[in-house]
Amino acid sequence: MSDIRPETKQAQARKKVLVLFSGRGSNMASLIAASMAADYPAIITHAITNVPDAGGLEIAERHGISSKVLDHKEFDTREAHEQALVELINAEKPDLICLAGYMRILTDKFVKQYRGKILNIHPSLLPAFKGVDTHHRARLAGVRIHGASVHFVDETLDGGQIIAQAAVPVEQNDDDESLGARVLEAEHRLYPHALELVASGKVRLSGSRIVVSNSNKSTMGGTLFSPSIEAKKYIR
Repeated sequence: MSDIRPETKQAQARKKVLVLFSGRGSNMASLIAASMAADYPAIITHAITNVPDAGGLEIAERHGISSKVLDHKEFDTREAHEQALVELINAEKPDLICLAGYMRILTDKFVKQYRGKILNIHPSLLPAFKGVDTHHRARLAGVRIHGASVHFVDETLDGGQIIAQAAVPVEQNDDDESLGARVLEAEHRLYPHALELVASGKVRLSGSRIVVSNSNKSTMGGTLFSPSIEAKKYIR
């Protein structure tokens, strides 16, 4: 519990972020690491998982982040589970919700309640390869560039306006695992970047369009990011 951060006035002024996750929580960990920087405009305050033994629970506990388990298997319907989830979320009053490997399809009713406030990361360059098995499908399609996208969540599968993307090369000797590892490394830099853009107001929704300010050169470490990413200390 040594990583617990003091609730300074500056931290309290940041955008409060609630994370939904189902697995090991590696993208949540990257968001938490980013929020350690004094100039980062968001702070991870709560986390909720639908999987009782999800690895991300240990990450949340280690960093002093309040976490709850809401096992979907204990509910008769998807709607009942979501209603309980809504009650938990509304009790915490987050400014933004980040899906970080949350393996549940959200209903239209849920999404509409938080329109413009839910971010998701997906392991492909959307709109290509929506859904699952993205690395395998990218290899079968013969694409030379693959990557990850962070987008606002809407009622469509892996839809919604794209906030930021990171592209990585597909190497000739890649298998699904090696390509996935390269994309995951990019995800861990992309998600904190995208959340920073939204929380700071550098990216905003204007009707059905994304408006981006201060887009400059966009390369870093052999990975292409758009909008551009700066080599700040909270980028791992």
